[in-house]
Amino acid sequence: MYVLALVCQKGGAGKTTMAIHLAVEGHRRGLRTLLIDIDTQASAAKIMDRRGYDLVVVDTAPQADRAAAQAAQVADLVIAPIQPSIVDLDAVDATVDVCKLAGAPVIFVLNRVPTQGQEVAGTEDAIRKRGMKVSSIRWGERKAFKYPFMRGLVAQEAEPDSKAALEVRALFDELHITAGTHVRRRSRVKV
Repeated sequence: MYVLALVCQKGGAGKTTMAIHLAVEGHRRGLRTLLIDIDTQASAAKIMDRRGYDLVVVDTAPQADRAAAQAAQVADLVIAPIQPSIVDLDAVDATVDVCKLAGAPVIFVLNRVPTQGQEVAGTEDAIRKRGMKVSSIRWGERKAFKYPFMRGLVAQEAEPDSKAALEVRALFDELHITAGTHVRRRSRVKV
């Protein structure tokens, strides 16, 4: 079982959108996939003790709380969506702290990236200066990430040839997740 946790200490960064799209992409690739939405009262440690799944995607709340820390602790990889803005950058340190305390590897993924502007380079530089990895894949500000939800669909289903669908597949490819993915087990420290 491979566990992805989406953790970012700022609301509106795109955790839920990214979690749903990655879970559906795993399912589309034949992985037995579970999507878990954790609220602040859930116990990630209990929920994650499920068996029989190839991929588990955990969507966390936007607070540096116990549930987010537990999700990071059981994750094989934390994905931290971030928009290229100063407001999102202000939340990076809290996300990094949660992941470091949990001993979880983290990759930041730029989300809702505008087609023009210099915010992207500045955001990437600021994250790299903190010693963190930034995905080479960026998700643009696209209607295909939002509007299919109203019909219970995601971009890959509603518009399979769209830029949004291509970005989802590219990020999933970059993560190298398959049914045979070898999971690096880390020691579990209580948070």
